[in-house]
Amino acid sequence: MNLYPAIDLKDGNCVRLLRGEMAAATVFNTDPADQARAFRDAGFERLHLVDLNGAFEGKPVNAGVVEKILAATDVPVQLGGGIRNLATIDMWLGKGLSRVILGTIALRDPGLVKDACKTFPGHIAVGIDARDGMVAVEGWAETSETSALDLARKFEDAGVEAIIYTDIDRDGALQGVNVEATRDLAAAISIPVIASGGVASIADIENLLAVQASGIEGVIIGRALYDGRIDPAAALALVRGANA
Repeated sequence: MNLYPAIDLKDGNCVRLLRGEMAAATVFNTDPADQARAFRDAGFERLHLVDLNGAFEGKPVNAGVVEKILAATDVPVQLGGGIRNLATIDMWLGKGLSRVILGTIALRDPGLVKDACKTFPGHIAVGIDARDGMVAVEGWAETSETSALDLARKFEDAGVEAIIYTDIDRDGALQGVNVEATRDLAAAISIPVIASGGVASIADIENLLAVQASGIEGVIIGRALYDGRIDPAAALALVRGANA
């Protein structure tokens, strides 16, 4: 299992939201590139970025900041938010991203996801953000009538590298990751699943490790890293020990 520290970008800053509410943003670092270096220096081998403004506007907004992060660190970086067409995917991969995450467009146009997987094999993930099990889009402002599982199943055998599953009601709330829902989704599909939302303590990582055989490839950690609830060295040692 892999650990992905999260850098959420809003108005050029590194922030954390509470349950996806843009008005409930806490700024943790005004220099996201510095934050990326700090995560790398702590031993993390991957980074998870979200262009929050882009998710709402449907196009890249914090592109300059993302480029600074890519220049500041040499670890693989994945990015979601505002990526809605092949040209944008091509642009980001050309700038050095290792993986792009397609969210809203995965629900609106599943065919584009499949085309992207063929055009950019090995570089496409799908972000499925769910509220009460139903997919939410447009920066979580809209909840659809499609279940997370039904959407994930559309991409079986398409070449999607991972499904990033976020429980919106737990995101940023430090209430604990939804292990059961994540495990059930992972067990029902062949695509690896990355857990996101609500990670509050080292116990959440332990609980996910206990069910990683269901198909859980990693976990994204946000606020708990920023406020010190999870010690990076302890989390990395735990995961490396389990992976060994």
